[in-house]
Amino acid sequence: MINIVFGANFLLGLVIIVGVLLLYFLRIIRPELSRDEDIFFTTLGLIYGSILIIHGWRLDPILLFSQVLLVSVSLVAGWENIRLRGLVAKKVKEQLKLPKLYSNKSD
Repeated sequence: MINIVFGANFLLGLVIIVGVLLLYFLRIIRPELSRDEDIFFTTLGLIYGSILIIHGWRLDPILLFSQVLLVSVSLVAGWENIRLRGLVAKKVKEQLKLPKLYSNKSD
């Protein structure tokens, strides 16, 4: 029997599922920021979010709070990782343009 209770566990499961789906769709929106391991983390996040939705009603308040902290830290670290990927991609793009500028100035 599957018990799905629309409480904090359901909201937390939806938040993690939406977060990892955004990570997956980053491959379509900005392919230069995506990595191959993103599919692995997306799969784990979907499984984790589904478990929270289906079996989260069993969590007592302290365990639910620990899951909230775990999800929030994971999403913030993921966001920072994607932002840093963007900065690295921008820096690489700028460095690839620099040799062309130097070759034009020396002529």
